[in-house]
Amino acid sequence: MRQNLQQQECGQSRVSLYDEVTARIVAELEQGAVPWVKPWAGSQAALGLPRSAATRRFYSGINILILWDAVIRRGFASQEWLTFRQALSLGGNVRKGERGTTICYADSFIPKAERDRAREQGEDTSAIPFLKRFIVFNVEQCEGLPAHMRPAPRVLSEIELCPDAEALMSATGARFVEGSGEAVYNRTEDLIRLPSREAFVSTSDFYCTAFHELGHWTAHPSRLARDLKNRFGSQAYAREELIAELTSAFLCAHLNIVPQVRHTDYIANWLQILRDDNRAIFHAASQASKASDFILAFRHPSDPDPIPPEHPADYSRADERAPLN
Repeated sequence: MRQNLQQQECGQSRVSLYDEVTARIVAELEQGAVPWVKPWAGSQAALGLPRSAATRRFYSGINILILWDAVIRRGFASQEWLTFRQALSLGGNVRKGERGTTICYADSFIPKAERDRAREQGEDTSAIPFLKRFIVFNVEQCEGLPAHMRPAPRVLSEIELCPDAEALMSATGARFVEGSGEAVYNRTEDLIRLPSREAFVSTSDFYCTAFHELGHWTAHPSRLARDLKNRFGSQAYAREELIAELTSAFLCAHLNIVPQVRHTDYIANWLQILRDDNRAIFHAASQASKASDFILAFRHPSDPDPIPPEHPADYSRADERAPLN
């Protein structure tokens, strides 16, 4: 009885959170605002990926989009977050009356009864999936924290090169060919073609485009092995484009480059996908985090592992064939 109740509660929590996040993103896309770009347009928000102020680990997956949305909607200037208990452990506290932001942890578990059943019958076990909510607070909602918890990132201007981005592109070992008529990842040749740099309207535009194609590059069978054999214009193709767009946004934010939208013509396709599948944005964000982590590992092998979309370790324990472009 208790197990059935637990399954029911987990299922209800999972569905409602999927619906809640997806509905919010759909509403923004319908208004022409792209969630992974909007935070940096006309905003005082610090550019970068959200991270734990306590462990210095970056959040990942859908939690990036959730926390970015909270930063812009609520006017925070910091991308640093803490659980209630972490604020206390650092000598501070969450101010009375502050409202936290809900993030999530997705996993599965195998009840003891199911393990026993599978062992007795010689069958594989069946795991029960769950999606659990956790509450975090921006450091601006706290008081008494150490002064160093709010470093101000420097945003790349539109006229300068980004040495860190150049170094990262080189470190991956990906083959870039500049001077092409379009930006495209050719999976057959396993190379990225880009227009000459002079063809881009800004430095940021160049790096956003290069990182978008690097996102596709990670899908190669020798890397993260996503399926790239989808026909241009299909939903599967649009899903891969969404993963690449998010990968570019995550990498740009990590390097203090203002993210941009590469494919506004895909917004209608993304809207349809999200309306049809309330888990699509969770999956795309998760895949994009894996892709960006894969790329960043070439340059920063000793960095702390990101907090998985949805990993509880840092949260409160109380609580085509056509080329892809």
